[in-house]
Parts: sequence; structure tokens; C-alpha cells
Amino acid sequence: MSVLLTAVTTLGAIGAGSAAILYLVSQKFKVEEDPRIQEVQDALPAANCGGCGFPGCASFAAACVKAETLDDLNCPVGGQETMDRVAAILGRKASVAAKKVAVVRCSGTCDERPRLNLYDGASNCTVAAALYGGDTGCSFGCLGLGDCVDSCAFDAIHINPETMLPEVVEDKCTACGACVKACPKDIIELRKVGPKSRRIYVSCVNKDKGAVAKKACNVACIGCTKCQQVCPFEAITIENNLAFIDDDKCRLCRKCVPVCPTNSILELNFPPRKETPPAPKGEEATVTA
Repeated sequence: MSVLLTAVTTLGAIGAGSAAILYLVSQKFKVEEDPRIQEVQDALPAANCGGCGFPGCASFAAACVKAETLDDLNCPVGGQETMDRVAAILGRKASVAAKKVAVVRCSGTCDERPRLNLYDGASNCTVAAALYGGDTGCSFGCLGLGDCVDSCAFDAIHINPETMLPEVVEDKCTACGACVKACPKDIIELRKVGPKSRRIYVSCVNKDKGAVAKKACNVACIGCTKCQQVCPFEAITIENNLAFIDDDKCRLCRKCVPVCPTNSILELNFPPRKETPPAPKGEEATVTA
């Protein structure tokens, strides 16, 4: 009996000593957390999507509290309303961030970009991109296997079964950037929504020379510079045989759209263009001195 009592007493003493040591260590190394971090986290949408550039809402909340200014911090899911609430909690001012939306820079449908072979591997864009260039003559275009769809937590992107291209549901897109990161071909990017949701962009990422690009896809950018020449705002640059429209400089004048010989520049949500009536007979030959 005495042996059992001794064992129990010894174990109890060891347990009590360990508890005391753990308590002392926890008190010595404890980290005081600013209570505002939890307040900011509660104001966030709890999407944990990573669109802010941080692993989750908790990390973003901590960054907001520690930062001297909120100018470089933004929650794309919550938008301006959420950032205004965060700013109010911290007694700061939130800068107004331009709302963005994901756009797919590829118009190579089955009709415009004929298939040359049949892929019979894993239904995954990342895997397919690592194995070969694609089942068409364009090694830059969309593979259509839906990695972007799987990555979206907001059901904002789908593969069109007829074109085999992803389409973004603008009303659902939060510009979290998950689809941008998921695409191994880098054909999805975030662009400003624009006034009245109007946008102009080059729907192509093919960097091959003009003749090669055109042979692979009828609507490929051929780097002809015609769009660049007519842009009055210097919003278009040509690099590696590919045109790019800077949405910070673009004023949506649409002068670049009709001059594109391959129709690779898209204009979204604009009213129909007014047709110019034909000139009366005889007037087309009139020359003004």
C-alpha cells in the first residue's frame, strides 16, 4: 500500500511541478495581441481567399493594425465598404481602390483555333501544360480543362461547353485573383471594371511572330502596331509581338478596336456603334483643296 501511495504522491508532485514550469514559461514568453486585430478580422468577409496578398483574413487584419497607412492594403472581396469599416476601427483613412474583375485574354474558340490533336491525359491544366503545348497550333492559349473554375470559391467562372473557354460572371467575381494564380498559361488577369463596366483589352497572349500566330488562331494578335498608332493616350505598348492596353491610361475611346485586322481587341458593355451612312453618289470623288 505504501508503495502505491508513494507512486501516486510522486506522480502528483511531478504533475504539479510541470504545471508550474509551464505556467512560468507561458507568462515569460506570452505575446500580447492588440485587441483591434480581432475587431478588424470581424469586419472582414472571412473568405480567406488570399486576394489581399496574405494567407487569410487573420493575417490581413494583423497587417492592417501594424501598418502606418492602409494605402497599400485592400480586401478585394469586401471592397471599399469593408476597407472603410477597417479604417474606422483603426482611426485611419482608407484610400479608394479601383474595383477590378477577372478577364480571360483568349478568344481562341474551337472555330477560331482548330484542334490538331486529342489530349487524353489528366483533366488538369497544370498537368497538361507541363506535358505539352496544347492541342492546337497556339501554345499560349487556353487549355480549357478548368483549373480556374476549380480555384474559384465564388462560382464566378465557368467553361463554355461550345467554345471550351472560361467565362467570368462579372456580378459574382470578387477579383480575389485565385483564377489568375491557377492558370498555367497566364491568360487570366485582373483589370479595372471601368465606368459602366466598360472595358477594352487585347484578348490574346500569343507572343509568336504575326504569321505564325495568325496561322494558329484567326483572332490572334499579330503585333502589327496599328492599334498603337491610332491611340491618342499612349495606352498601348507592343512587346514580343503582342499588344497590351494599359487600363490606367486607356480612356475607352475605342479607336484601336476597328483598326485591328484580326479582331483581337475586345470592347465590352459598350453601346452599338453608329453606322456611318453611305455618301451620295459623286461625293466620294470630291476632293477638298
